[in-house]
Amino acid sequence: MTLAARTAVPPSLSYELYPPANAQAEATVLRAIEELGGTHPDYVSVTYSGTPERRRASIQLIEHLVGATRLRPLAHLTCVGETRASLELLVCQFVGLGVRGVLAMRGDLPTDPDTFRGDLPFARYLVELIRSVEDRHSATLAGGRMAVGVAAYPNRHPESPSFEHDVEVLVSKERSGADFAISQVYFDPAHYVRLVAAARAAGVTIPIIPGVIPMSSVRRLERLAVMTGVRPDPALLHRLETASSDAERRRIGVAAAAELARAAFDAGAPGVHLYTFNDARASIEVVEALDLPSTRTLSASVPA
Repeated sequence: MTLAARTAVPPSLSYELYPPANAQAEATVLRAIEELGGTHPDYVSVTYSGTPERRRASIQLIEHLVGATRLRPLAHLTCVGETRASLELLVCQFVGLGVRGVLAMRGDLPTDPDTFRGDLPFARYLVELIRSVEDRHSATLAGGRMAVGVAAYPNRHPESPSFEHDVEVLVSKERSGADFAISQVYFDPAHYVRLVAAARAAGVTIPIIPGVIPMSSVRRLERLAVMTGVRPDPALLHRLETASSDAERRRIGVAAAAELARAAFDAGAPGVHLYTFNDARASIEVVEALDLPSTRTLSASVPA
């Protein structure tokens, strides 16, 4: 049975991009944007973290998406290290740029305990702040709403006491005004199924979109494990380590990502979010392997 036959409506498709750190990286991300645009995604998320320079690069990338492409940006926003006033200014800036979607996250805590951690301790307060700014800009938004996404964790967050606690946090994010959630990376299809089942049992009703990475680099996989606390799939790690070429590692990573997405669709996932690492080709190959419904392209090609 095809994906089109299994779903009543075309599944959502989205990508994550990283702001460029230098001129070479800028050329890579601009090329990725052009290539990814051909798949007609519903939105493209832009990460927002790190140094002030990287944050300026995020804003510039969003400006490019709004002004020079037909892609809709989903702007990441983290509250670590920010005052309430600075966050309100950032949300106002997003609204002024034409951004109509924000992914609200706490962000990584600083390693130095004496470093200012910000006025808002958790993402749910950031969601509430976004809604507050939205209320004051109803005319600019033509009476509409910002789409606010949040993170969900198929595996326990590194700082969380339990998976159950993470689910309760997701409940609080929805109650604060979140519209949808994107999952953190995972490697076992059962983990996404468990997350959705536990969330629904706890009262979560918003869509939970699986976040999937076409992983073709052993070094990147190991670094990802350190960053997220999610142990990589030993079988995938072994296949990547023993692959005879970069091309083979690419095929392995694409196939593994497509398998995760396909299993999530079988479990009722409303779409898929691909973490690209600015590698458009691998993500497009995942989309092609999934045989996403042609109705996505047909509906996206109708002039507004």
